[in-house]
This record gives sequence, C-alpha cells and structure tokens, in this order.
Amino acid sequence: MTTNKYYFQALDNFPYNLEETMEALNYALSYDDHNTESLCLLGRVYSEVLQDYETAKSYFEEAMQVKLDSVSTPLFYIDCLLNNEDYEEAKKLIDYAKKIKGIDQSRIRYRKAIFFEKQGQFKKALKALEKAKKTAPNKKYTDFLMERIELVKSKMKKPKNKAQKKNSNK
Repeated sequence: MTTNKYYFQALDNFPYNLEETMEALNYALSYDDHNTESLCLLGRVYSEVLQDYETAKSYFEEAMQVKLDSVSTPLFYIDCLLNNEDYEEAKKLIDYAKKIKGIDQSRIRYRKAIFFEKQGQFKKALKALEKAKKTAPNKKYTDFLMERIELVKSKMKKPKNKAQKKNSNK
C-alpha cells in the first residue's frame, strides 16, 4: 500500500513539480523497485520532461519486463521511441501492444499514425487515424483525431509550382 501512496503522490505532482515527483518516485521504488507504474512514470519524466530518451527507454524496458501486459507503459514507451526516431523498435512495440488485452486500441492506432507520419507516409497515417477514430472512446478524442486528420491532409497537399502561381495571380 505504501508504494501506491508514493506513486500517487508522484503522479499528482507530475509534470508540474518535478522535485516532489522525483522524491515520491524514489520512495515508491525504495519500497518496491519493480513497481511497474513507478518505473513507467520515471520513464515519462526522462522522456517527456528531460528528453533523455535513452535513460527513459531503460525505465520503460524494465517496466515492460516486470509486467508484459501493462496497458499504460507501451503507450508512453512508443511515444519515447518515436521521439527518439527509433522507428523499428516503435513498430515492433506497436504490433505487440495491439495484442494486449484491455489496451486502448484507438490510442495505439494513433501512435501507428504518428509512426507513419514521421516517415512521410501520409496515406498510411490517414488510414491509421481513420481506424483510430472508429474506436475512439469519446467525442473529445474523436475531435482530436479529426484535427490530426486535417493536419496530415494539409501535409499531403502539393505546393503549386511558380508557373501555376503566376497564372493564378492574373
């Protein structure tokens, strides 16, 4: 119970009060150094705040080894891998995470879309976003996905060449 107490304190302080977050995580991990949620949150600190992706990866990997069927760790781990441009690892984890019972399939499909988008594969990104939209858990997330679809579509539009611009200005 003490581990959860400190984990929740850390989660409550993240990302706004890193000193309190880290102190609570250190306490939580001192009680249970294999606590999946605490390891995942520590990975998030290194990934999302400090942008130390290699250190973050080590915490995410440890969390995944402790609990292979975690429904939260893969989502944040995939984000870290994508931000670090570790695309092959990200692809493997996306494929694995899709098979985890209880994981939010919409959020996994969104990350698959980001995977394709970062590599310039916009049609595949749109397809993944459309699939994510079909399984979105609520309207707010659906609206978020719709905005992302429009963003990807805008990236697909080909810029007019100079001759077309001159003719359209006449």
